[in-house]
Amino acid sequence: MDSRTVALIRTTFKAVAAEEGGPARLASSFYAILFTDYPQARDFFPAAMDAQRDRLVKAISYALDRLEEPNKLLPFLAQLGRDHRKYGVQPEHYVAVATSLKTAMRIFAGSEMWTDEVERAWSEGLTIIGEAMIGAAEKEVTPATWTGTVVERRDLLRNLTVVRLQLDQPMQFAAGQYISVQIPSRPRMWRYLSPAVPANTNGEIEFHIRSVLGGWVSPAMVGQTIVGDQWLLGSPLGGLGIPRNTKRKMLMVGCGTGNAPLRAQLMAMAQRRVNPRVHLFVGGHHPCDLYDLETLSALAVANKWLTVTPVTESDENPWWYLESGETERNWDGLEARVTGQIGKVVASYGSWTDRDVQIVGSPSMVQTTKFRLMAAGTQAKNIRHDPLF
Repeated sequence: MDSRTVALIRTTFKAVAAEEGGPARLASSFYAILFTDYPQARDFFPAAMDAQRDRLVKAISYALDRLEEPNKLLPFLAQLGRDHRKYGVQPEHYVAVATSLKTAMRIFAGSEMWTDEVERAWSEGLTIIGEAMIGAAEKEVTPATWTGTVVERRDLLRNLTVVRLQLDQPMQFAAGQYISVQIPSRPRMWRYLSPAVPANTNGEIEFHIRSVLGGWVSPAMVGQTIVGDQWLLGSPLGGLGIPRNTKRKMLMVGCGTGNAPLRAQLMAMAQRRVNPRVHLFVGGHHPCDLYDLETLSALAVANKWLTVTPVTESDENPWWYLESGETERNWDGLEARVTGQIGKVVASYGSWTDRDVQIVGSPSMVQTTKFRLMAAGTQAKNIRHDPLF
């Protein structure tokens, strides 16, 4: 795709998105056109579409920002194509989506902006995206979905639960990746979760789940999951991970359950003979949010290449925490807990120019931490995080 084609696509999308309420209106229009012209497509989507509309615009924006970086965009699209097999999507559905999106864009862009050249540019771009996803799906030999039976649930906080599942067959994924999950009480509503353990031949998997206020899926996962429930899991996604032969030191920054994919990577690394030095900052609002310090302590004691610094924004636990009267424990192998905003704390240690960086947490935490590190001297090309949608 040449630079002019990319520029035309980006210009029209940004012009539409810049209007008041533009992203929401574009998404609503797209789905209205899709469901009207291709009513069979409605079965692929949840009854409640609010989160889906927001996710669509963010996904489009993410892809458009990488049109000139095929080494980044194509692997991402390939993963999406493999993951979309869980819906039963066929090639003709990609055509329906592309046609509906172009129609919605044409309506909002207007006749002056939506020229024949712009039409051709969007057709070319959407064709490349669709073909990349279809090609990856057709070549994949792994299952479209896995079934996982809940074998244990353990409540750590009133809004945080650990769930262990036994898969119907082992799943191969890289430590640090994430997986789309569907639970029985929320059909067609998929939530992304990161395994907190590396892949294993026994088909065992563990998720750390925090209930998000106002969320559709996570409150049900935390509040309603029982042993014996059967979950559906899609193909693994994401590009976090540490190559075996890397010599670059690592900086890891995780907040809340964002610790899970980092923890999985550290467990995988602990099985290797040689590793680079890793400094992990694990954060939370309150001391009780640092729910996995026992595991991190054991890893740090057994692996001298690992340094772990706990960080919390407050020194006090919330009133509802049942063990709030207990004295805070000093864990072996861990540095003393630091109080402050995690991005600011990490940046205060220096520029980290000798490190590759991974950041995992809420979108706002990831962005804030990334900007603070860049301001301190860390190069953007050395910072990695999953797509923020």
